[in-house]
Amino acid sequence: MGKWARRWRGRGGDAGSRRFVRVLPVAMIVVGVVFDLLTPAAFTAVPIFAAAPLIAAPFFGTWSTIRIGAAALIAVAGIRIGTGALAGAVPFIEMLTVLTVAVQAVVINRVVLRGNERLASARMIAETAMRAVLPVPPERIGGLQVAARYEAAQADEFVGGDLFAAAGTPYGVRLLLGDVRGKGIEAVGAVAVVIGAFREAAEQEKSLAGVARRLERALARESARRGDPDAGEGFVTAVLAEISPGARTVRMVNRGHPDPLLLYGDGAVEALTPSEPALPLGMDLGVRADRQDEWGMPPGGTLLFYTDGLSEARDADGVFYDPAERLRGRLFPGPEELLSALADDVRLHTGGESTDDMALLAVARQAKGQPDRRRTVKIVKRDTTLSD
Repeated sequence: MGKWARRWRGRGGDAGSRRFVRVLPVAMIVVGVVFDLLTPAAFTAVPIFAAAPLIAAPFFGTWSTIRIGAAALIAVAGIRIGTGALAGAVPFIEMLTVLTVAVQAVVINRVVLRGNERLASARMIAETAMRAVLPVPPERIGGLQVAARYEAAQADEFVGGDLFAAAGTPYGVRLLLGDVRGKGIEAVGAVAVVIGAFREAAEQEKSLAGVARRLERALARESARRGDPDAGEGFVTAVLAEISPGARTVRMVNRGHPDPLLLYGDGAVEALTPSEPALPLGMDLGVRADRQDEWGMPPGGTLLFYTDGLSEARDADGVFYDPAERLRGRLFPGPEELLSALADDVRLHTGGESTDDMALLAVARQAKGQPDRRRTVKIVKRDTTLSD
C-alpha cells in the first residue's frame, strides 16, 4: 500500500469505508433493477439482489437487514410484474431464492450482533481491569501538576504492558513509568505486580535504588510463583523518579528505558540521560548497585516520561518520531494539554497506524505567579498542537 493510501486510511479512510458499506446494499438493488431492465430476458440480476441483504447483515441492525431483504424481493417482483413475466416457474424460483437468502441474512445478522455484544462485554471487563490496575493519578500531588495517559495501539484494545504511577511520599513525589515485555493478560499481571510493589516501596524505602531493588524482588517472586523457566526474559524497562519536597531537584534511576525529557519554560528541551546504562528490571537482580542521577527542576519546567510506543513510532517512510525535536520551542498551558497535543501529533506522524501501546506521564512545577493550571488562559489550537 502506498504512502498516500496509508495516510488516507489513517485520516479519513475508516469513515469513508463506513459510508460506502452503508450505501452499498441499496446501490446494489438499484444496479440490479437497471441491469434487469436494460438486458434481454435471458439475463437476470437475481444474484445482485440476493447479495444485497447478505452484505447488509454484518454491518446493519436487524430491522435494516430485513428492510434491505424486503426491498430486494419487491424489486424482483416489481420487475416481473412490469414486464408481464410474473407467471411461470422461473419468476417464482427467482423470488424464492431472494427470500431464502434474505432470511439467511437475518440469521447471520443475529449471530453477528450476539458476537459483538459478547465482545463488547469482554472489552468492558478488560478496560475495567486495566483501570483498576492502572488508575490515573490525581491532577496535583505535592504541589506539582500531574497528567498521565495510556494510548492503546488499537482503538478498541485496553489491555497492555505499559504502566505509570505517581505517589506523594515523605521523600517527595515519586514516579514510575515502565513497559513490561509482552502483551495481553500476562503483561497486565506483571503490571499489577510492579505497580503494587512500587506503591509499597515508595512509602518505605529511603532511596530510589531501594525502590528498584524491591521491584526486582517482586518480579523474581512472581516468576518463581509461576514456575517460569524463562524468568530472565520477563523484564520491565522502567524509569523511577523522585522530585524533592519543594520541587527543586529531581533524582532518577533509569533501568533500560527511553530517556525522559525536561521541558523548560522558555521552550528548551533536555534529555535526562543516565550517567551509566543499566539493564531492565528483572534482568539485573543484585548484580550491580543502581546509579542515581540528579538534575535541577526549574520553575515552569515539565518532566515528560514516555514508553517506546512514542519514540519508536514511524511514519510512512520509516522515520522514527523524535519527541525532543517536536517539542523544542513549544509551550503548553499545562501537562494535560502537553499530553493531548503529543498524542495527536504522533497519530498524525504515523497516519493513525500505531503498532505499539504508549504510556505518557507529565509532571510540571509552576513558576512564581503562574495561575493554577492556567485554566483562565484561552487555549488557541495552533499554540497547543505540534504542527509546524
